[in-house]
Amino acid sequence: MNVTEEELDALQELINIGVGRAASLLNEMVDSHIRLKIPVVKVLTANEAYQELTKRFHDDTLTSVKLRFTGSFYGTASLIFPTDSASTLVAVLTGEDPSADLDAVKIGTLSEIGNIVINGVMGSLSNVLKRHLNYTLPVYLEDTLENLLLSAYESDSKILLAQASFTIERLEIIGDIILIFLVGTFDALMNAMKEEIEIIK
Repeated sequence: MNVTEEELDALQELINIGVGRAASLLNEMVDSHIRLKIPVVKVLTANEAYQELTKRFHDDTLTSVKLRFTGSFYGTASLIFPTDSASTLVAVLTGEDPSADLDAVKIGTLSEIGNIVINGVMGSLSNVLKRHLNYTLPVYLEDTLENLLLSAYESDSKILLAQASFTIERLEIIGDIILIFLVGTFDALMNAMKEEIEIIK
């Protein structure tokens, strides 16, 4: 299914609503004001996404939080953190030294951030499109981009790639996170989106 510019804009708007909700929750957890922004949303194959992200991330190992969703749409949603972004967020949210070896704290903190952001976005999609979704608990992974993308999905799987940036204003820190949705029922998602666009019109 080809996605029109209008549909992509509508998807980006929905994802930004969800990310805004997530940012509000994160701000309640920390002294600094955190802004989350999604400047780019694309529909790509897993292989295309891998090619694009390898230009952006050069870390050997990335951190990811993944959860599965079922219901009107099914698939997986992942939040991917480059190493620097992961360390910064853990330090800001816990007050711990980012250079310290705090695996349990890091895993717990990033899993919580992933859960908040993904649930915010999926909740936004679910509410606006009036479709019911169920979620599993988040799973924490540290792996290469190749394994997180190409080994996890078929290379021609349709995925929704949202490149997000976060800004922690008081500390003047900017970082990147990537949201990836593999929607097994991608056509159903887009058909629901088309219905809403028609209603709005």
